[in-house]
Formats: sequence, C-alpha cells, structure tokens
Amino acid sequence: MSLITNVMDHSLDDGYAEAAARKKSEGQGGLPKTLRAKLGLAAGLVLAALVVTVGAAQARVTAPVVAKERQELIDRIDSETAAADKLETTVDTLRDDVSARQRAALRSSGGSAEADLVGLLSGATAVHGPGVKLVVNDAKEASGGGDGANPRETSGFSDTGRVRDRDMQRVVNGLWASGAEAISVNGQRLTALSAIRAAGDAILVDNRPLVPPYAVLAVGDGERLSTRFQNSADGLYLHALEENYAIRATISTEGDVRLPAAPSVIVRTAQPKSEKTEKGTS
Repeated sequence: MSLITNVMDHSLDDGYAEAAARKKSEGQGGLPKTLRAKLGLAAGLVLAALVVTVGAAQARVTAPVVAKERQELIDRIDSETAAADKLETTVDTLRDDVSARQRAALRSSGGSAEADLVGLLSGATAVHGPGVKLVVNDAKEASGGGDGANPRETSGFSDTGRVRDRDMQRVVNGLWASGAEAISVNGQRLTALSAIRAAGDAILVDNRPLVPPYAVLAVGDGERLSTRFQNSADGLYLHALEENYAIRATISTEGDVRLPAAPSVIVRTAQPKSEKTEKGTS
C-alpha cells in the first residue's frame, strides 16, 4: 500500500516536475521564441548598418586624399610629357642646325665640283633631277583577308604576299647598281650609313618605320636607269615576287624628282685625312 500511496502522491518524476516548473516560469517572465528571433535580427541589422555607416564615413574622409594623390600623378605625367616634348623639339632644332652647318661647310670649301659631289653622295644636300619612281606594295590579300582578319598579324603570311625588309634592300641596291645618284624611300633620304631593317612586321629605314606602299625615288638618267634596273638580277627578283606572290610594283620615268636632305650624318670612327698625314706617308 505504501508503494501505491507513493505513486499517487508523486505522479510525475522529479525531472518532469522541474521542466514543467521552468516552462511555467518562462511563460510568465520570459520572452517568446519568435520575439527573441525578431530582436536578434533587428540587432544584426543595426550592427550591419553601423558597419556600413562607419565605412562610408571613412570613405568620405579618405576620398579627398585619394583624389589629391591621383591629381598629383596626373600633374606629374603632364609635366614629364611636356618636358619630353620640349626636349624632342630641341633635338629636332639642333639636328636641323647641324645639317645646316654641314651644308654651309660644304659650300665654304670652295664650291668645287668635288665638294658638291660629296654633299650629294652623303645626302647632306637636297637634290632634284630626272629619275624614276618605283612603288612597291603588298599583295591585295596582305592588306585584309576575306574574313576580316589582318594577315599582318598571322604567322602564315610572313613570306608570301607581304613586302619584307630584304626585298627593299634588293630593290635599293639594284637601283644603286643601275646608276642611281640619290635615292629616298617614303621621303627618307638614303646615305652611305643608311640601313633597311625590320622590327616585327614593320620595315625601318634608319630606325624610322615605314608603311606600304613604299615609294622609292631615284635620281639618274630616267630611261637608262629604268631599263638597267628591270634587266638586272634585282629587277628580275622583284618581277618574280610579282609573279609568284602577287606583290604589286610599278616603275615610271620622271622628268624631275625631288629628294630632301638626310638628317645629320654622325661619323663616329672615320676621320678626314690631313695633309700632314698624307705628306708623312708619301
């Protein structure tokens, strides 16, 4: 009977009783779960807003500094660019002055035929006279493919329809050998120190890039110069380029072609032979 009495008096376990008491107390003084979740969310939003506000405030503080540094860089670039342009202008002015002094020195040497010939062959003086005009151009396919691609940017077109530096070297050498007295390529006067080279796909004459078509002017006996060049090995080489690779070339005789003077020629090693040296070695 004592067992039955104990069960009747204590129908719930002590743990259940404790849980029931805690739930009752939470219902009276605690907060519902939904309300606590809303409060947590609100607290998170307030914290995020606070972070954004602080970040915006810092951005506003640092923005003038960044803008100032950027403007300083722009000003430095503009200043250095202006200085470089000024130096380039000075170099061009000095180069023109040197060329003028060279021409004056040639004229002051007595105006002899020998001095005139030296000035002509060195390219120090502008010349004009009868001659030929030879225009060499890439094949039509080289200036733009049917699909819109640029063959100059493809490796498969390197030795076909595009004029190369070695082609221009042979053309110029052929004209010299055929009797040309002065030659220019796209307005660049050639001298004994001139070089025709390549940089990538561009042809350089004295380190100045040229673009096709390449107009070669040569002073000389027009008819004779044209005939001799076309019958020479270099002229036949150019004709083979036309036949095999569709490179375009036209040559015509001109009554008067004008060639500019070359930029100042700087000789770094060769020295003129003095009379003392000449007498001492005789």
